[in-house]
This record gives sequence, C-alpha cells and structure tokens, in this order.
Amino acid sequence: MKNKYLILVISLLFISCHTKKREEARYVTQIKKDRYNVAFLIMDGVYNTEFTAPFDIFQHTQYREGIKAMNTFTVANTLNPITSFEGIRILPDFDYTKDSIPKIDILVVPSAEHHLDSDLEDMEMLKFIKQVDKKALFMTSHCDGAFVLAKAGLLNNVASTTFPSDLETYKKMFPKLEVKDSVLFVHDGKYITSAGGAKSFEAALYLSEYLYGKDIAESLAGGLVIDWDLEEIPRFIRP
Repeated sequence: MKNKYLILVISLLFISCHTKKREEARYVTQIKKDRYNVAFLIMDGVYNTEFTAPFDIFQHTQYREGIKAMNTFTVANTLNPITSFEGIRILPDFDYTKDSIPKIDILVVPSAEHHLDSDLEDMEMLKFIKQVDKKALFMTSHCDGAFVLAKAGLLNNVASTTFPSDLETYKKMFPKLEVKDSVLFVHDGKYITSAGGAKSFEAALYLSEYLYGKDIAESLAGGLVIDWDLEEIPRFIRP
C-alpha cells in the first residue's frame, strides 16, 4: 500500500514539474528592427476571416524587397489560448495586461462575437486601445471591430463604416458619428474601418498600397490569388 502512495506522489510531482516547464517555455515572437509593428487585438469569439485576412496580407510584406516590411503579432488580455468563433485556438504573443509590448504602429481590431455588447464594457481593453492610439500611425478595424473603436471614442471626428447588416445598430448606438453606407472601407485620417468578411482583404491591400504603392499591393494580392484594383472598390477616403 505504501508503494502505491509513493508512486502516486512521484507521479503528481512529475506532472507538476512538467506543466511548469511547459509554462516557462513560452514562445517569443521575433520583432525585427526597421519594420512597422502591426498588432492584432484578439479575444474569445474573434471571427477567423477578419483576423486572418489582414494578417495574411501584412505578414507577406516580409517577402517583398525594398520596402519597410511589417512585424505581425497578436495581443490579448491573456496568454492562454484564444478560441475563435469558428473554433480555432490561437496562442496570443503578448498579454497587454502584463507584458511589455513593442511600440505599435498599426493596430488591427478584427470583429468578435461580443463586439456589440459585453466587449464594449471591457474597460481595460478600451483603455489599452486608447493608449495605443496616442502613438499609432494607423488604427484599423474590420466588421464590428468599428464598434470597439467607436466606444473608445476614437471615431468621433472621422467617418467610419462597419458590417453592412449592423450599420443601423451602429448608427443608433453612436448617433453622432459620420457613418458611410455602401462602401467596403473608409479611410479618414489615421483610421481605417472596413465592412469585414472577405472584404477585409481589400482594406488591408488598400493600406498596403497607401504605404508601398500599387505594384507592391498588386504583388501581395497576386500571391493570394486576389484580383486587386483600387479603382473598382467602393470606398470613402479622406486621409
């Protein structure tokens, strides 16, 4: 009987040590110098496309020569796995509540399941967004991510848009905002908001063309088999 208890204690100690080692073996994202730092704000319920579409475009800038490419990384209020609305588990690179985060040049706010309700009551998240806004070159959102930027008070003096079927809700929730209908994205000052979904690719390609020029944008689009012509995209631009 004593041997059984001894085996049990040893097993528990082994599991505890093994778990601790896994926690300590944290993967650290490489942030290279002389690049734009692009952070993706993620949380449980984030929608795959609004996250992965701009991530794909911006991450692929690293494979283009002669430009200031982008470091892409995720930030969340935890380092535990984030589960997307569609069920994909994502490990955040940084915990914005605890970590020292590299200066963010571009913040991307993908849409998430609760961006019209409980997420808008997350004061810590809204505080983080406001802090990033002070130094960021661009603040961007896709689909209902615009609700978060609006709740943070960042869109009060600019035009914006959101997911088409949520435009009326957006207008009612933020009646003083200048809201654009029938466009796929809006660029006003340093704020870019998009209709989201698969059209998140277009908004990301637009920012790429704005920063790098038409040839690079077409190259990024071609690498993902996307037909890209800015002149064909319904948009509102007031940079």
